[in-house]
Amino acid sequence: MAEISCIVCAYNEGERLRDILSAVDGHPALKEVIVVDDGSTDGTDALLRDYPGVQVISYGRNRGKTYAMSQGVAAATGDHLMFLDADLAGLGRAEIDSLAAPIETGRAKVSISLRRNSLSLYRAIGLDFVSGERVIPAWLIRDQVEVMEALPRWGGEAFINQRIIEAGLRIEVVDWPGVSNIRKYRKTGLLQGVWAECSMVRDALRVLSPVGLVRQNLQLLRLVNRRRVVAQLRWPLDRRETSAARRAGAGPFE
Repeated sequence: MAEISCIVCAYNEGERLRDILSAVDGHPALKEVIVVDDGSTDGTDALLRDYPGVQVISYGRNRGKTYAMSQGVAAATGDHLMFLDADLAGLGRAEIDSLAAPIETGRAKVSISLRRNSLSLYRAIGLDFVSGERVIPAWLIRDQVEVMEALPRWGGEAFINQRIIEAGLRIEVVDWPGVSNIRKYRKTGLLQGVWAECSMVRDALRVLSPVGLVRQNLQLLRLVNRRRVVAQLRWPLDRRETSAARRAGAGPFE
């Protein structure tokens, strides 16, 4: 059975973080829960004292998500790492079960969430390349902590994606139709939110060129367990089309 360390990176997420901790604290699928407080100034430290079973890593200056991820990786002891963003709405214990299931059952080596408000393009192709909710084997990045510390603030997912590709790990996408992430403009206002979103894109491009990002996305898609994706996503397919496909032996519906 996989030993999964759950890493949550938080910066001024307030009560949203409490909702995440309610889903993961004491969850039987998780060996440990690690919260990295990335220099929060909103009383996050006081909130965390309500969860004595959660390991807390904190430091005084905001260093960015990728640095926070690296500190969680350095502290984790499990053979798998589950990353969760702290700004999710609608996350429950069932979603944690579903994200862990592909690893526990051996169907895939990596699982990645597809949230309700993932970009329409990502939902159409069945993979959110920049999803912050994923499970990966710890060996993939355990020796890359110093490298991650030096990456741009929002470069972590692009870096991990490249490691997944290089290792050729099979991916299962897990549909989370009841979960969405809170957009930055709703937390900080329109101008700051737009600036933050642009900064995320800029940082990804500092890890890989535009051509490199497109190539990475195509390479990731080739690793997706297609049969499981269709089964998980529960798209509103016409039942007659689905039955006909089954009778014809079409692979994705088997």
